[in-house]
Amino acid sequence: MADTNRVIRRALVSVYDKAGIEILAQAFVEAGTQVVSTGATAKVLKACGVHVTPVEEVTGFPESLSGRVKTLDPHIHAGILADMTDPNQARELTDLAIEPFDLVVVNLYPFADTVRSGANEPSIVEKIDIGGPSMIRGAAKNSASVAVVCDSADYALTAERIKDGTGFSLEERRWLASKAFATTAAYDAAIAQWTKTRWVRPESIQTVNPLNGDDRASEQSNEDEVTFPRHLTHTWERLSVLRYGENPHQKAALYADTFEPDAFAHAEQLGGKQMSYNNYVDADAAWRAVWDFAPQIAVSVCKHNNPCGLAIGQTVAQAHLKAHACDSKSAYGGVIATNATVSLEMAQNIRPIFTEVIVAPDYEPDALELLKAHKKNLRILRVSEPPTGRLQLRQIDGGVLMQSLDRVDAAGDDVANWRLVAGSPADERTMQDLAFAWRAVRCVKSNAVLLANDGATVGIGMGQVNRVDSCHLAIERANTLVDGMDRATGSVAASDAFFPFADGAEALIEAGVKAIVQPGGSIRDTEVIEAAQRYGVTMYLTGERHFCH
Repeated sequence: MADTNRVIRRALVSVYDKAGIEILAQAFVEAGTQVVSTGATAKVLKACGVHVTPVEEVTGFPESLSGRVKTLDPHIHAGILADMTDPNQARELTDLAIEPFDLVVVNLYPFADTVRSGANEPSIVEKIDIGGPSMIRGAAKNSASVAVVCDSADYALTAERIKDGTGFSLEERRWLASKAFATTAAYDAAIAQWTKTRWVRPESIQTVNPLNGDDRASEQSNEDEVTFPRHLTHTWERLSVLRYGENPHQKAALYADTFEPDAFAHAEQLGGKQMSYNNYVDADAAWRAVWDFAPQIAVSVCKHNNPCGLAIGQTVAQAHLKAHACDSKSAYGGVIATNATVSLEMAQNIRPIFTEVIVAPDYEPDALELLKAHKKNLRILRVSEPPTGRLQLRQIDGGVLMQSLDRVDAAGDDVANWRLVAGSPADERTMQDLAFAWRAVRCVKSNAVLLANDGATVGIGMGQVNRVDSCHLAIERANTLVDGMDRATGSVAASDAFFPFADGAEALIEAGVKAIVQPGGSIRDTEVIEAAQRYGVTMYLTGERHFCH
């Protein structure tokens, strides 16, 4: 097999983040490597004893436009892009009196960090790197001749290859090039992610399809164009590799949105074991559920991405007790979330319950001390901000589905817009429970039917393949999970979608449910409504659906 290693005799180094550069500097000095560098990078290398050729000596042109133009010159890019395995290109480079580079070391302006810092738009624009990505992409394209390094994690390896004179093989240079292309792709995706919500199409521009002359602007609003762009570009940064995925034989990692540093993915862990894939899925569902009720104090208890209890209360401890009481058996090994500060009283109530994760915006000092001292395995998460995401992605084979999040904010989610179709108008307390049940059913996997009383769930039927089974499951759980208690009687019910037949509503009514809220819209709505009318049971139609698949 032919030797594809190329000795590193000449390097181009231009880095914004100087951390670790001394490792390379020492190697350059020991190997006598020729080094071309820019501005501040050159100063650091010189301080480390490296003989540096300033880039302006190579280009014959000074750094200009406040540093915007440094390396954008044929004397630099020809040296990067010349394929030295091609005799014609090698000869042409010699004719042009340009020396080739064997190594390019570049990292980029901190665009995302600048956005996260709250800087103004001109400052952010100045951190859109132009020369850096151009050098990285050029060197990556020319991996036949050039090694490109844009990750400080590769400095030690590069230094070894400089000092021992081996350089990198073609296979290794291609691997480095692949990392480099991923770096510039993520960088550009972050820029596109930022600009698409700020630099939107003005009303003065109409986008016309030249093939058929149709006016796309009339078909797609500016808002939709921002939400659903023709090309979906986004970037997430890997925060951690998890122990395993949904099951032990699956691998998993956690990635976080570049511009959402306060979101759930960045939760601060204050105690307990390492978070798992399933912990994140369940805790995220529980966290989002409680914020559906803000500003009311709410607590959710989730298991396998489904609530087994959800309640509101005057205090966080009261809300937790009510949520836990819905299904204390299923709460074993569950996840607890609240939208309020965890109090000492709530922590004392949690102490005897085996719980995997608790997530809250904050903890009273005594509450945190108690949880850390007496529940050493409990994963304690603090998230400073409520959920802000508005889009939901779901991967399918060969593609991705995107939709806006169900935030329980449609017109029919307002009780003022509900339509009474059976029974007497609900009194104030019953209407409050109906409103609670309707909001709570959003986070239950469909088909979903939920029974509630006094601002708390008492029976949940979730994930069934037909709605009548969900009704029976909700009733059964309401009446069997607490010994000797008939919790269905006097409760209210919410269904996340219409009843396709009257049998589901009839099951709820026969169990003692006093009021039902559901979307309506079935071809058999008349039969369902007549069933409620026969029994004098209050029924409201919302006109909205809340499937959660």
